[in-house]
Amino acid sequence: MAQRIPLVIDTDPGIDDALAILLALASPEVDLRLVTTVHGNVELAQTTENARRVLHLAGRSDVPVAAGARTSLVHPLPERAGHVHGAAGLGGVELAPSPAPVDPRPAVVALADLLLSSPDPVTVAAIGPLTNIALLLGVFPEAAERIGRLVVMGGSAGVGGNVTAAAEFNVWADPEAAQAVFRAGLPTTMVGLDVTLRTVLTEEGIARFAAAGPVGATAGAILQQYLDHARTAYGTPGVVVHDALALTEAIVPGTLGTTRRAVAVDTTLGAARGQTVVDRRTASPSSSAVEVAEGVDSEAAVEFLVERLSRLDRR
Repeated sequence: MAQRIPLVIDTDPGIDDALAILLALASPEVDLRLVTTVHGNVELAQTTENARRVLHLAGRSDVPVAAGARTSLVHPLPERAGHVHGAAGLGGVELAPSPAPVDPRPAVVALADLLLSSPDPVTVAAIGPLTNIALLLGVFPEAAERIGRLVVMGGSAGVGGNVTAAAEFNVWADPEAAQAVFRAGLPTTMVGLDVTLRTVLTEEGIARFAAAGPVGATAGAILQQYLDHARTAYGTPGVVVHDALALTEAIVPGTLGTTRRAVAVDTTLGAARGQTVVDRRTASPSSSAVEVAEGVDSEAAVEFLVERLSRLDRR
């Protein structure tokens, strides 16, 4: 096997975040070295606890978890997503507590330490609000420059938003942070609603990995509330796998078709707050442009997810 990709997941679990973490753990291509948590779907203390419990579910309590930003950079997040993910963030399923303590370092310090000490480029999959990554840029710019690849689940180029008419949740949760990250010149891929909304995990797919064993069955149970929300919010016959699709691109670069675009974020306080304004007129040669995901083989992406999650109980 080729050298494994050193990976950090920055996350706010969240049902789809939990699925993404499990996907990374089921994938031999990556070496998950750190999970950092951020406010978002639920409060920071809960996202941190959820991350620890998901890792423990998969038998990987050895992966350190470091807690990050409790709130957005400038304006507090007006609303969390308990109505989507459940009050505790995992669809009402209570996982067993992890025996491993939280890493005592703040998330930004833990991430900087890893980036500065790694001899190999590190991929960072940011699947929550971008507050931690923006703080890294401001406090440890020399560490941020060492990110080999930043894969962001967030934004939208042409299909509008999912939390407002204009904005996708992760960017809307901290637009100032997203603006700092998208203009920083990091090697960034934006995996937005343009591709995630087309990638739907059906009940049949869930049943396949749920039948594989207790880990898959628990993942299937966590998804049930999300399944109900997807029917209501999107009219889809299954769950939209936002974060897992971003992780798929992090695990297998090139999974998604991308075009280099200039991206700005609306940081005003009006109706368009949190909108990612993507210049789709032409590809951008600018060093601050990002790779915007525009093409996806949704059927293949879902099959990848289902097949990998089915492996968790075979290890």
